[in-house]
Amino acid sequence: MKNTSQIERLKKIVETLRSENGCPWDKVQTHTSLKAGCIEEAAEVIGGINILDETGDAENLKEELGDLLLQVMFHSVIAEEEGLFTFEDVAKTVADKMERRHPHVFTDVKFETEEELHAAWAEIKKQEKAGKEWHADYLFGAFEEAHDLIDKAQERKGFKTS
Repeated sequence: MKNTSQIERLKKIVETLRSENGCPWDKVQTHTSLKAGCIEEAAEVIGGINILDETGDAENLKEELGDLLLQVMFHSVIAEEEGLFTFEDVAKTVADKMERRHPHVFTDVKFETEEELHAAWAEIKKQEKAGKEWHADYLFGAFEEAHDLIDKAQERKGFKTS
């Protein structure tokens, strides 16, 4: 596997874990079963940022960002198995979004004021969401579910009792 990027290596590892001869636990995971791990890893990234801010030590942040990236890769591999999308699709989607939302950086567009920039950002975002406004209907429930999953993670790690 010479000249393989670490992203390609990670993808291959996840694919192997989910393969016929892989790990029994990893093979049966679904988008739904991985929700708790995803929100827990996001919280641990916040912990890593706090450690960095307080101590200047970036090791924990690096590790936790890796764990969060594993979640993204895991969901992407499952989606690829289901014929939905790939990790490359995920990366392309966010890269395209960042270029689109920053025309002042990636094109010749110039804004005179910060207010113009923010107004343009809002308009671009509105155009991106056109026809998908119903997605927002799921956010409240998602935040509630994330809160419940964090509560369970705190209990599991001994920070909170029921």
